[in-house]
Amino acid sequence: MKKIIELKNISKAFDGEGVLNDISLYINDNEFITLLGPSGCGKTTLLRMIGGFEHPDKGDILFLGERINDVPPHKRHVNTVFQKYALFPHLNVFENVAFPLRECKVPKDEINKKVNEILGLVMLGNFAGRSVTSLSGGQQQRVAIARALISHPRVLLLDEPLGALDLKLRKDMQQELKKIQQSTGITFVFVTHDQEEALSMSDTIVVLNEGKIQQIGTPADIYNEPDNAFVADFIGESNIIDGVMLENYKVSFSGHTFECLDKGFAANEPVDVVVRPEDVDIVAPEKGMLSGTVTQVTFMGVHNEIIVDIGGFKWMIQTTDSVNVDEHIGISLDPDAIHIMKKSKYSGMFGDYSSYSNELDELADAGGEE
Repeated sequence: MKKIIELKNISKAFDGEGVLNDISLYINDNEFITLLGPSGCGKTTLLRMIGGFEHPDKGDILFLGERINDVPPHKRHVNTVFQKYALFPHLNVFENVAFPLRECKVPKDEINKKVNEILGLVMLGNFAGRSVTSLSGGQQQRVAIARALISHPRVLLLDEPLGALDLKLRKDMQQELKKIQQSTGITFVFVTHDQEEALSMSDTIVVLNEGKIQQIGTPADIYNEPDNAFVADFIGESNIIDGVMLENYKVSFSGHTFECLDKGFAANEPVDVVVRPEDVDIVAPEKGMLSGTVTQVTFMGVHNEIIVDIGGFKWMIQTTDSVNVDEHIGISLDPDAIHIMKKSKYSGMFGDYSSYSNELDELADAGGEE
Protein backbone atom coordinates (compact mmCIF):
# COMPACT_ATOMS: atom_id res chain seq x y z
CA MET A 1 0.00 0.00 0.00
CA LYS A 2 1.13 3.57 -0.71
CA LYS A 3 1.98 5.80 2.24
CA ILE A 4 0.05 9.05 2.04
CA ILE A 5 1.09 10.63 5.37
CA GLU A 6 4.24 10.11 7.41
CA LEU A 7 4.93 11.53 10.85
CA LYS A 8 8.61 11.40 11.78
CA ASN A 9 9.79 11.91 15.37
CA ILE A 10 7.01 14.37 16.22
CA SER A 11 7.15 16.11 19.60
CA LYS A 12 4.92 18.86 20.95
CA ALA A 13 4.58 20.71 24.25
CA PHE A 14 2.12 23.30 25.52
CA ASP A 15 3.30 25.67 28.27
CA GLY A 16 6.30 23.45 28.87
CA GLU A 17 4.22 20.30 29.32
CA GLY A 18 4.89 17.53 26.80
CA VAL A 19 1.81 16.37 24.87
CA LEU A 20 3.49 14.27 22.15
CA ASN A 21 6.83 12.56 22.61
CA ASP A 22 8.79 11.36 19.56
CA ILE A 23 5.82 10.02 17.59
CA SER A 24 6.58 8.18 14.33
CA LEU A 25 3.70 6.84 12.26
CA TYR A 26 2.64 6.35 8.67
CA ILE A 27 -0.85 6.30 7.21
CA ASN A 28 -1.67 4.39 4.03
CA ASP A 29 -3.77 5.66 1.15
CA ASN A 30 -7.42 4.50 1.27
CA GLU A 31 -7.12 3.45 4.92
CA PHE A 32 -9.49 3.96 7.84
CA ILE A 33 -7.10 4.60 10.72
CA THR A 34 -8.18 5.45 14.26
CA LEU A 35 -6.18 7.33 16.89
CA LEU A 36 -7.46 5.84 20.14
CA GLY A 37 -6.69 6.71 23.72
CA PRO A 38 -7.89 8.37 26.91
CA SER A 39 -8.36 12.10 27.31
CA GLY A 40 -5.06 13.96 27.32
CA CYS A 41 -3.11 11.27 25.44
CA GLY A 42 -2.34 13.60 22.52
CA LYS A 43 -4.62 12.13 19.85
CA THR A 44 -6.44 15.38 19.02
CA THR A 45 -3.17 17.32 18.94
CA LEU A 46 -1.81 14.76 16.49
CA LEU A 47 -4.89 15.12 14.30
CA ARG A 48 -4.62 18.92 14.34
CA MET A 49 -1.00 18.67 13.24
CA ILE A 50 -1.97 16.60 10.22
CA GLY A 51 -4.60 19.23 9.42
CA GLY A 52 -2.14 22.11 9.84
CA PHE A 53 -3.85 23.68 12.87
CA GLU A 54 -0.89 22.92 15.16
CA HIS A 55 2.80 22.73 14.36
CA PRO A 56 5.31 20.26 15.83
CA ASP A 57 8.14 21.51 18.02
CA LYS A 58 10.31 18.76 16.56
CA GLY A 59 9.96 16.30 13.70
CA ASP A 60 8.49 16.31 10.20
CA ILE A 61 5.09 15.75 8.62
CA LEU A 62 5.23 14.38 5.08
CA PHE A 63 2.40 14.21 2.54
CA LEU A 64 3.21 11.86 -0.35
CA GLY A 65 6.87 12.27 0.55
CA GLU A 66 6.89 16.09 0.70
CA ARG A 67 7.42 17.98 3.95
CA ILE A 68 4.33 20.04 4.84
CA ASN A 69 5.19 21.37 8.31
CA ASP A 70 4.73 24.97 7.19
CA VAL A 71 1.91 24.45 4.66
CA PRO A 72 -1.29 26.19 5.91
CA PRO A 73 -4.47 24.14 6.36
CA HIS A 74 -6.25 25.46 3.25
CA LYS A 75 -3.36 24.39 1.03
CA ARG A 76 -3.24 20.81 2.29
CA HIS A 77 -5.24 18.07 0.52
CA VAL A 78 -6.95 17.47 3.85
CA ASN A 79 -10.37 18.38 5.26
CA THR A 80 -11.56 18.16 8.85
CA VAL A 81 -14.88 17.35 10.53
CA PHE A 82 -14.73 18.78 14.03
CA GLN A 83 -16.71 17.82 17.15
CA LYS A 84 -18.84 20.92 16.55
CA TYR A 85 -19.95 20.72 12.94
CA ALA A 86 -19.71 24.50 12.28
CA LEU A 87 -22.57 24.54 9.77
CA PHE A 88 -23.89 27.84 8.45
CA PRO A 89 -27.32 28.30 10.08
CA HIS A 90 -28.48 30.84 7.45
CA LEU A 91 -27.85 28.39 4.57
CA ASN A 92 -29.89 25.31 3.70
CA VAL A 93 -28.41 21.83 3.36
CA PHE A 94 -27.57 22.23 -0.34
CA GLU A 95 -25.82 25.55 0.14
CA ASN A 96 -23.86 24.36 3.17
CA VAL A 97 -22.45 21.51 1.12
CA ALA A 98 -21.95 23.67 -1.98
CA PHE A 99 -20.07 26.39 -0.08
CA PRO A 100 -16.49 25.12 -0.73
CA LEU A 101 -17.22 24.76 -4.45
CA ARG A 102 -18.72 28.26 -4.71
CA GLU A 103 -15.62 29.65 -2.98
CA CYS A 104 -13.53 28.01 -5.70
CA LYS A 105 -15.73 29.46 -8.48
CA VAL A 106 -16.82 26.03 -9.73
CA PRO A 107 -19.43 26.30 -12.54
CA LYS A 108 -23.07 26.12 -11.40
CA ASP A 109 -23.92 22.94 -13.36
CA GLU A 110 -20.93 21.13 -11.89
CA ILE A 111 -21.87 22.30 -8.38
CA ASN A 112 -25.41 20.98 -8.79
CA LYS A 113 -24.14 17.62 -10.00
CA LYS A 114 -21.50 17.18 -7.29
CA VAL A 115 -23.72 18.32 -4.42
CA ASN A 116 -26.58 16.04 -5.44
CA GLU A 117 -24.16 13.11 -5.75
CA ILE A 118 -22.61 13.66 -2.34
CA LEU A 119 -25.99 14.21 -0.65
CA GLY A 120 -27.08 10.87 -2.11
CA LEU A 121 -23.94 9.25 -0.72
CA VAL A 122 -24.74 10.45 2.82
CA MET A 123 -28.45 9.62 2.38
CA LEU A 124 -29.66 13.22 2.44
CA GLY A 125 -30.85 13.41 -1.16
CA ASN A 126 -34.32 14.56 -0.09
CA PHE A 127 -33.03 17.15 2.38
CA ALA A 128 -31.33 19.60 0.00
CA GLY A 129 -33.79 22.44 0.65
CA ARG A 130 -34.06 21.94 4.41
CA SER A 131 -32.70 24.40 6.95
CA VAL A 132 -29.79 22.84 8.80
CA THR A 133 -31.25 24.09 12.09
CA SER A 134 -34.25 21.80 11.55
CA LEU A 135 -32.10 18.67 11.27
CA SER A 136 -31.29 16.07 13.92
CA GLY A 137 -27.77 15.71 15.25
CA GLY A 138 -27.08 12.75 13.00
CA GLN A 139 -28.38 14.59 9.93
CA GLN A 140 -26.26 17.64 10.75
CA GLN A 141 -23.26 15.39 11.01
CA ARG A 142 -23.97 13.97 7.57
CA VAL A 143 -24.12 17.52 6.17
CA ALA A 144 -20.75 18.31 7.76
CA ILE A 145 -19.26 15.13 6.28
CA ALA A 146 -20.74 15.88 2.84
CA ARG A 147 -19.30 19.40 2.93
CA ALA A 148 -15.88 18.02 3.89
CA LEU A 149 -16.01 15.43 1.10
CA ILE A 150 -17.37 17.65 -1.70
CA SER A 151 -13.91 18.80 -2.80
CA HIS A 152 -12.67 15.19 -2.67
CA PRO A 153 -9.70 15.63 -0.31
CA ARG A 154 -7.07 12.92 -0.19
CA VAL A 155 -7.51 12.69 3.60
CA LEU A 156 -10.51 13.35 5.86
CA LEU A 157 -9.82 14.04 9.53
CA LEU A 158 -12.63 13.33 12.01
CA ASP A 159 -12.28 14.60 15.58
CA GLU A 160 -14.70 12.55 17.74
CA PRO A 161 -17.62 13.38 15.42
CA LEU A 162 -19.97 10.83 17.03
CA GLY A 163 -19.58 12.06 20.59
CA ALA A 164 -22.79 14.14 20.67
CA LEU A 165 -25.04 11.41 19.27
CA ASP A 166 -27.16 8.95 21.24
CA LEU A 167 -26.06 5.32 21.42
CA LYS A 168 -28.24 3.90 18.63
CA LEU A 169 -27.43 6.73 16.24
CA ARG A 170 -23.74 6.38 17.00
CA LYS A 171 -23.84 2.72 16.07
CA ASP A 172 -25.71 3.50 12.85
CA MET A 173 -23.22 6.21 11.94
CA GLN A 174 -20.27 3.92 12.63
CA GLN A 175 -21.50 1.66 9.85
CA GLU A 176 -22.29 4.59 7.56
CA LEU A 177 -18.87 6.20 8.00
CA LYS A 178 -17.14 2.96 7.09
CA LYS A 179 -19.34 2.58 3.99
CA ILE A 180 -18.61 6.18 2.94
CA GLN A 181 -14.87 5.66 3.38
CA GLN A 182 -14.92 2.48 1.31
CA SER A 183 -17.06 3.98 -1.45
CA THR A 184 -15.01 7.18 -1.81
CA GLY A 185 -11.53 5.67 -1.39
CA ILE A 186 -10.56 8.66 0.76
CA THR A 187 -8.22 8.06 3.69
CA PHE A 188 -10.06 8.60 6.99
CA VAL A 189 -8.17 9.52 10.17
CA PHE A 190 -10.59 9.18 13.07
CA VAL A 191 -10.05 10.26 16.69
CA THR A 192 -11.98 8.65 19.54
CA HIS A 193 -11.68 7.39 23.10
CA ASP A 194 -14.45 4.86 22.45
CA GLN A 195 -12.94 1.39 22.07
CA GLU A 196 -16.03 -0.10 20.43
CA GLU A 197 -16.01 2.60 17.74
CA ALA A 198 -12.36 1.92 17.01
CA LEU A 199 -12.78 -1.85 16.87
CA SER A 200 -15.86 -1.76 14.64
CA MET A 201 -14.72 0.81 12.08
CA SER A 202 -10.96 0.72 11.66
CA ASP A 203 -8.50 -0.95 9.33
CA THR A 204 -5.72 0.13 11.70
CA ILE A 205 -5.80 1.34 15.31
CA VAL A 206 -3.08 3.48 16.92
CA VAL A 207 -3.33 3.27 20.72
CA LEU A 208 -1.88 6.33 22.45
CA ASN A 209 -1.22 7.16 26.08
CA GLU A 210 0.84 9.87 27.75
CA GLY A 211 1.93 11.24 24.39
CA LYS A 212 3.40 7.97 23.16
CA ILE A 213 2.25 5.21 20.83
CA GLN A 214 1.54 2.07 22.84
CA GLN A 215 0.60 -0.20 19.93
CA ILE A 216 -0.33 -0.11 16.24
CA GLY A 217 -2.28 -2.95 14.67
CA THR A 218 -5.51 -4.27 13.24
CA PRO A 219 -8.53 -4.36 15.58
CA ALA A 220 -8.08 -8.12 15.98
CA ASP A 221 -4.37 -7.73 16.81
CA ILE A 222 -5.00 -4.95 19.31
CA TYR A 223 -7.72 -6.93 21.08
CA ASN A 224 -6.21 -10.42 20.96
CA GLU A 225 -2.51 -9.57 21.25
CA PRO A 226 -2.11 -6.43 23.41
CA ASP A 227 1.49 -5.29 23.78
CA ASN A 228 1.25 -4.18 27.40
CA ALA A 229 -1.05 -3.92 30.39
CA PHE A 230 -2.31 -0.47 29.38
CA VAL A 231 -3.54 -1.69 25.97
CA ALA A 232 -5.05 -4.82 27.52
CA ASP A 233 -6.84 -2.70 30.10
CA PHE A 234 -8.00 0.01 27.71
CA ILE A 235 -9.36 -2.26 24.98
CA GLY A 236 -12.28 -4.21 26.42
CA GLU A 237 -12.42 -6.08 29.71
CA SER A 238 -9.37 -7.99 30.91
CA ASN A 239 -8.04 -10.14 33.68
CA ILE A 240 -4.40 -9.09 34.09
CA ILE A 241 -2.47 -11.40 36.39
CA ASP A 242 1.17 -11.57 37.50
CA GLY A 243 2.87 -14.66 36.12
CA VAL A 244 6.21 -16.32 35.46
CA MET A 245 7.19 -17.69 32.06
CA LEU A 246 8.78 -21.01 32.96
CA GLU A 247 9.85 -21.90 29.42
CA ASN A 248 8.49 -21.64 25.89
CA TYR A 249 4.74 -22.40 25.86
CA LYS A 250 4.53 -22.80 29.65
CA VAL A 251 3.51 -20.15 32.19
CA SER A 252 2.75 -20.21 35.90
CA PHE A 253 0.18 -17.95 37.58
CA SER A 254 -2.36 -18.18 40.40
CA GLY A 255 -0.60 -21.27 41.75
CA HIS A 256 -1.01 -23.36 38.59
CA THR A 257 1.10 -24.10 35.52
CA PHE A 258 -0.62 -23.56 32.15
CA GLU A 259 0.22 -24.34 28.58
CA CYS A 260 0.14 -21.29 26.30
CA LEU A 261 1.07 -20.30 22.75
CA ASP A 262 3.79 -17.78 23.58
CA LYS A 263 7.54 -18.15 23.33
CA GLY A 264 10.71 -16.06 23.26
CA PHE A 265 10.81 -15.15 26.95
CA ALA A 266 13.70 -15.88 29.30
CA ALA A 267 13.36 -18.84 31.63
CA ASN A 268 11.52 -17.81 34.81
CA GLU A 269 10.92 -14.28 33.45
CA PRO A 270 8.19 -12.35 35.32
CA VAL A 271 5.37 -11.47 32.91
CA ASP A 272 1.87 -10.04 32.73
CA VAL A 273 -0.80 -12.56 31.78
CA VAL A 274 -4.01 -11.45 30.05
CA VAL A 275 -7.15 -13.57 29.94
CA ARG A 276 -10.28 -12.09 28.35
CA PRO A 277 -13.50 -12.71 30.33
CA GLU A 278 -15.23 -14.44 27.41
CA ASP A 279 -12.38 -16.98 27.09
CA VAL A 280 -12.88 -18.54 30.54
CA ASP A 281 -14.80 -21.83 30.79
CA ILE A 282 -16.72 -22.63 33.98
CA VAL A 283 -16.44 -26.25 35.19
CA ALA A 284 -17.04 -28.20 38.36
CA PRO A 285 -14.59 -27.18 41.13
CA GLU A 286 -12.85 -30.57 41.12
CA LYS A 287 -12.28 -30.34 37.36
CA GLY A 288 -11.00 -26.78 37.33
CA MET A 289 -7.43 -25.67 36.78
CA LEU A 290 -8.32 -22.96 39.29
CA SER A 291 -11.31 -22.60 41.60
CA GLY A 292 -12.94 -19.78 43.52
CA THR A 293 -16.11 -18.29 44.96
CA VAL A 294 -18.61 -16.22 43.00
CA THR A 295 -18.98 -12.78 44.63
CA GLN A 296 -21.20 -11.01 42.08
CA VAL A 297 -23.52 -11.91 39.19
CA THR A 298 -24.83 -9.32 36.71
CA PHE A 299 -27.28 -10.20 33.94
CA MET A 300 -26.11 -8.47 30.72
CA GLY A 301 -28.74 -9.78 28.29
CA VAL A 302 -26.83 -12.18 26.07
CA HIS A 303 -24.58 -13.34 28.92
CA ASN A 304 -23.97 -13.16 32.64
CA GLU A 305 -21.01 -11.17 33.92
CA ILE A 306 -19.70 -12.76 37.08
CA ILE A 307 -16.93 -11.87 39.50
CA VAL A 308 -15.04 -14.78 41.05
CA ASP A 309 -12.57 -14.53 43.93
CA ILE A 310 -9.66 -16.85 43.15
CA GLY A 311 -6.98 -16.69 45.80
CA GLY A 312 -7.83 -13.07 46.61
CA PHE A 313 -7.78 -11.91 42.97
CA LYS A 314 -11.12 -10.93 41.47
CA TRP A 315 -11.64 -12.47 38.01
CA MET A 316 -14.30 -11.29 35.59
CA ILE A 317 -15.98 -14.04 33.56
CA GLN A 318 -18.60 -13.62 30.84
CA THR A 319 -20.69 -16.74 30.47
CA THR A 320 -24.10 -18.01 29.41
CA ASP A 321 -23.98 -20.49 32.32
CA SER A 322 -26.24 -19.90 35.30
CA VAL A 323 -24.32 -19.40 38.55
CA ASN A 324 -25.17 -17.94 41.93
CA VAL A 325 -23.42 -15.67 44.41
CA ASP A 326 -21.37 -17.66 46.98
CA GLU A 327 -21.24 -20.68 44.64
CA HIS A 328 -17.85 -22.43 44.45
CA ILE A 329 -16.82 -22.98 40.82
CA GLY A 330 -13.84 -24.16 38.82
CA ILE A 331 -12.43 -22.50 35.71
CA SER A 332 -10.61 -23.98 32.75
CA LEU A 333 -8.39 -22.14 30.23
CA ASP A 334 -7.36 -23.31 26.78
CA PRO A 335 -3.83 -22.37 25.67
CA ASP A 336 -5.12 -19.81 23.16
CA ALA A 337 -7.06 -18.03 25.93
CA ILE A 338 -3.79 -17.03 27.62
CA HIS A 339 -1.74 -14.11 26.30
CA ILE A 340 1.68 -13.29 27.70
CA MET A 341 3.04 -9.73 27.80
CA LYS A 342 6.38 -8.39 28.95
CA LYS A 343 6.39 -6.35 32.11
CA SER A 344 6.08 -2.60 31.51
CA LYS A 345 5.60 0.66 33.40
CA TYR A 346 1.88 -0.20 33.44
CA SER A 347 2.35 -3.56 35.17
CA GLY A 348 0.49 -3.78 38.46
CA MET A 349 -1.45 -0.56 37.85
CA PHE A 350 -4.84 -2.10 37.20
CA GLY A 351 -5.38 -4.41 40.15
CA ASP A 352 -8.11 -6.99 39.76
CA TYR A 353 -10.28 -7.40 36.65
CA SER A 354 -10.35 -4.19 34.65
CA SER A 355 -13.17 -2.71 32.61
CA TYR A 356 -12.13 0.69 31.25
CA SER A 357 -14.88 3.29 31.55
CA ASN A 358 -15.40 6.19 29.16
CA GLU A 359 -17.10 8.22 31.90
CA LEU A 360 -13.98 10.05 33.06
CA ASP A 361 -13.03 10.79 29.45
CA GLU A 362 -16.46 12.19 28.73
CA LEU A 363 -16.27 14.44 31.78
CA ALA A 364 -12.80 15.57 30.79
CA ASP A 365 -13.84 16.23 27.21
CA ALA A 366 -16.72 18.39 28.47
CA GLY A 367 -14.14 20.56 30.17
CA GLY A 368 -12.06 21.34 27.09
CA GLU A 369 -9.83 20.09 24.29
CA GLU A 370 -6.87 17.87 24.89
